[in-house]
Amino acid sequence: MTIENGSLIRPLDLDAVQAFVLVADLSSFTRAAEALDTTQSAVSLKLKRLEERLGRRLLERTPRRVRLSQEGAAFLDAARDLLEAHERALHGRTEARLSLRVGISDQSAGTELPQLLAKIGAYDRSLRIEVRIGSSVSVMAAYDNGELDAAIVCSADGRPGGKLLFSEPYAWYALPDWKQPAGEPLRLAALAAPCAVRAMALKALDDADVAWTEVFVGGGLPAVVAAACAGLAVAPLPRRVCPPSIVDVGEPLGLPRLALTRIVLHQRAADPRTREAVRILAAALKSSVNAA
Repeated sequence: MTIENGSLIRPLDLDAVQAFVLVADLSSFTRAAEALDTTQSAVSLKLKRLEERLGRRLLERTPRRVRLSQEGAAFLDAARDLLEAHERALHGRTEARLSLRVGISDQSAGTELPQLLAKIGAYDRSLRIEVRIGSSVSVMAAYDNGELDAAIVCSADGRPGGKLLFSEPYAWYALPDWKQPAGEPLRLAALAAPCAVRAMALKALDDADVAWTEVFVGGGLPAVVAAACAGLAVAPLPRRVCPPSIVDVGEPLGLPRLALTRIVLHQRAADPRTREAVRILAAALKSSVNAA
């Protein structure tokens, strides 16, 4: 404790500060609670006590969204600095002593991967994060071979185990004025095989007797989105990765509805710090889906 004007000043509760930063980053008490492996009510109580301690309101709460108040935005950088100083005190300035190897399927990561990984790195700067991006099949093969500590993939084969993070709707996206040439098969853009979503989409077309031809095969989800935006084809995509320039054209074109895609987490990380990093990644991913 320090003394100011003859009175003792109580230090800030670091757990409460961490909870505040997570709520700010994830825009959700629920996701912050998942990242901290605690309850939403416990996070709310920490934030209430932190606000009382500081004598200012840090967050504006609405039924659907949490956002920083003006004072909360001003406090956020200081809160990050405090947590970083705490990490340096614990682990020093040495190189990372723990490594997290995580595999994420293209479809699971969407286009938010850099932001998601930044949110992990912000909470433990002594952690070395190794990321592998690929198809769900290749990511799970690496996980089964012991090459990964965690895997976030599309689950389409009923494989047992793993934790369901969320189920995501997919639809057929293209430019609003995209027209299917009469008498020609549906022009399709998709990720390269093997891809669970690609297989699901092609099966839906075949079951509905819709003729199709692949005119663009992408090596990553941004490439498939770009093909749809360029007017090359129709693409099976989730809403969260689509810019406003493309829309769901499934109903106008008479295309079959696509099944929900299950995004599942498999992990074997045993160290508490790596498990926390995985929780933060999963919570950040779920937050990005809810915000779409």
